[in-house]
Amino acid sequence: MILYPDGHFEKVEEITIKYLQDNKIKALILDVDNTLIDYQKHLEKSVIQWAKNLKEQGIKLYILSNTNQKEKVEKVAKALEIPYRNLAKKPFKTGFLKVQKELKEKAENIAVVGDQIFTDIIGGNRCRMFTILVEPINPKDFWYTAWKRPIENRIKNRYRKNKNKIF
Repeated sequence: MILYPDGHFEKVEEITIKYLQDNKIKALILDVDNTLIDYQKHLEKSVIQWAKNLKEQGIKLYILSNTNQKEKVEKVAKALEIPYRNLAKKPFKTGFLKVQKELKEKAENIAVVGDQIFTDIIGGNRCRMFTILVEPINPKDFWYTAWKRPIENRIKNRYRKNKNKIF
């Protein structure tokens, strides 16, 4: 189903090289807000180290964000030493496909990682990419995201019940 992710973790740092290799993933498209940074724009050192370790293992990383705050995304991208795109208009396919072209990878070898079903997961699934849902770093959300969380929580509960997966 287009609403369901292929994988789920509490936070990005739990996504291991073994997990990615087992799923034939060579590149990650990463969301920023509440996936890599919290509401206060704080980037944990553990996320920087996680990104560094994955890159050392040959995993390509790329930030794709819906935000119009270019400076915020650019700051995170510089800290992680990876490329980025903002104003992505997720879940529309355009941003994902542009990044795929830049990464020079097949869709099935790219995982989309984010904290929102209605942007990251639907967009990645529409492009036939592997999708990984992470829990939001902080329960505080921007107003344009907060209204969707109760709906997303119902989808997660239904997914758990129907698939008998650890979620």
